[in-house]
Amino acid sequence: MTNTLFYGDNLDILRRKVRDETVDLCYIDPPFNSKRNYFQIYNNVGKDDQAQAQAFIDTWTWNELAIAGYGEIITNFEGRYTRQTIELLKGLKAVLGEGALLAYLISMTQRVNEIQRVLKSTGSFYLHCDPTASHYLKLVLDSVFCARGGDFKDEVIWKRTTAHSDTKNSFSHVTDTIFFYTCDKQAIWNGQYKPHSQKYIGSHYRYKDDGGRVYRLDNIIRSESMGLRPNLSYNYKGFTPPFGWRVKIEKLEDIDSNGRLYWSKKGTPYLIRYLDEQQGEIIDNLWDDIPPLNSQAQERLGYPTQKPEALLERIIQASSNEGDTVLDAYCGCGTSVAVAQRLRRNWIGIDITYQSIAVILKRLEDSFGADVLNTITLDGIPRDLESAKALATKKDDRVRKEFEKWALLTYSKNRATINEKKGADKGIDGVAYFVTGHDQTERVIFQVKSGKVQRNDIATLNSDRQRENAALAIFITLEESTKPMRDEALSAGFYHHALLNRDTPRIQIVTIQEMLEGQRIDLPLSLEVLKTAAPAKGDHQQTLVLE
Repeated sequence: MTNTLFYGDNLDILRRKVRDETVDLCYIDPPFNSKRNYFQIYNNVGKDDQAQAQAFIDTWTWNELAIAGYGEIITNFEGRYTRQTIELLKGLKAVLGEGALLAYLISMTQRVNEIQRVLKSTGSFYLHCDPTASHYLKLVLDSVFCARGGDFKDEVIWKRTTAHSDTKNSFSHVTDTIFFYTCDKQAIWNGQYKPHSQKYIGSHYRYKDDGGRVYRLDNIIRSESMGLRPNLSYNYKGFTPPFGWRVKIEKLEDIDSNGRLYWSKKGTPYLIRYLDEQQGEIIDNLWDDIPPLNSQAQERLGYPTQKPEALLERIIQASSNEGDTVLDAYCGCGTSVAVAQRLRRNWIGIDITYQSIAVILKRLEDSFGADVLNTITLDGIPRDLESAKALATKKDDRVRKEFEKWALLTYSKNRATINEKKGADKGIDGVAYFVTGHDQTERVIFQVKSGKVQRNDIATLNSDRQRENAALAIFITLEESTKPMRDEALSAGFYHHALLNRDTPRIQIVTIQEMLEGQRIDLPLSLEVLKTAAPAKGDHQQTLVLE
């Protein structure tokens, strides 16, 4: 599979489009992992982070989707689930009841189960979550992976932020949890190291040779606690250690011939270890050396849950090799995708929102150049009128505005800001700003319609334009425009753009068919909604392995 970016529901895509045992590594950072107030799911009280909490509740509700998912699991639909998973979900329902948290765990169980299926026997899985729900998620992972012969490897703790001054009624929450599982005990593993601290170097590497190389002295003889090994007890240059040497005589001779054997004034031998030859400090499961992205970070794109590339780089390097395939089923702003590309891995990214797809495509183009887009397969993005209608008529409540977002961002070349307010858009789906002069801009508003349209829609849009003090308004429609609609648009008059020295209709009607044929907004838009990603660094950006 070539590097592929899927737009749609990851459960559907995993089941229909990703084959068994084709993925080497999967990392996911599911939505709402950073919730700091899961208690609101239980009793809907408290004010901390209410906006985020409401987003969680709005997304994960006990509805038809959750009921169907629960039924699929406990009836073992198509033999997909283990006995442990089935019994676990029954127990969770008895404990939690029918609510948002159970709906979330059902959704995660379905998707993790599919991820285990697509992983190779040597594959690894990392789940990034919040510690307040990690206890439930670990049970799910155990029931999916361990029940099939997989292995729980680690619970990584990442210090994602610094302590807050107001700790309220508990300790400050500064960590995320990353669960690490493998499908088999023989999974890919590349040990990771980080540079030694200056404090460690100062206390251990205290010597320099004539060439200025820093080194330390290490034991080459066995201690009393190690006991005597007869096969390592021999005389070398007149010295026989009481409990023997740590290496065989052939190895010791090689060490000595390379100038790595040091004799103290008391006649005790030591092994010379040079600092510049050491890999560094072994990385353990407490990751406090990767800082979060601050507001000034060059790689920051403004995506609310964006993770630093260093975090994904460590995971990808540890559990995959060049040419392997990395999957992210909740790829968001594409950090895992960008890092996989830089590290010469093949990748599969999936996201249910078109905003994420737009961010990822721009990020890849900024980081690796425009040509990289020609090497990517895009799947699920409308390419013709039939697929556009299919997107517009999806009944899934989670994607009820995806048609609008796709149309708006595509036509505005990712420059429009989407109006996310439900039921309060006053007929406006998005807004953009275009340049009219030095440090001068005007507004253009957008409305997207997927159903039947008529002349009154245009009249109403013009009223909205006037109310919002916008110079222009663009009406994007899935249906063909009628002559009365076009006449109504013309009656709104023209806007004279002094900088371009041309007149532009104040109301413009654009059909989805015209957009699919390549029509885009023809104005000097000023606002970069998607921030520019930094060019990829290091040797890996020069040659990309794409199969």
